Amino acid sequence: MSSAKGKKRWGIAHIYASFNNTLIIITDLTGAETIARASGGMVVKADRDKPSPWAAMQAATRAAKIALEKGIVGVHVKVRAPGGYGSKTPGPGAGPAIRALVRAGLMVDRIEDVTPLPTDTIRKPGGRRGRRV
Repeated sequence: MSSAKGKKRWGIAHIYASFNNTLIIITDLTGAETIARASGGMVVKADRDKPSPWAAMQAATRAAKIALEKGIVGVHVKVRAPGGYGSKTPGPGAGPAIRALVRAGLMVDRIEDVTPLPTDTIRKPGGRRGRRV
């Protein structure tokens, strides 16, 4: 990647917040080139802690530091929940992740929800009698 130290560049922070994990991916404005990425699973040891707000904050801080080093000064935030037949609401890490990006020194311009919502849904997995545990 050609390092743009002097140039002020903007990027897009894609935050995928489910109830199992939180992923933070910072790309350039086209979305084609990944600049930094981190997840809740990268900062905690126990699986049950992956979706936690604390893990999301740590992951966002880690991604923001890498992005700042590569010359990104601000981001447009796109928050995504699983969507489809899954949960339409973002997980517990979405809010803290945005707050951590701001606290790390990135300017946040706009926050947008890009959860895929079905106009007419497909059938949920598990069959007629549900998932038998």
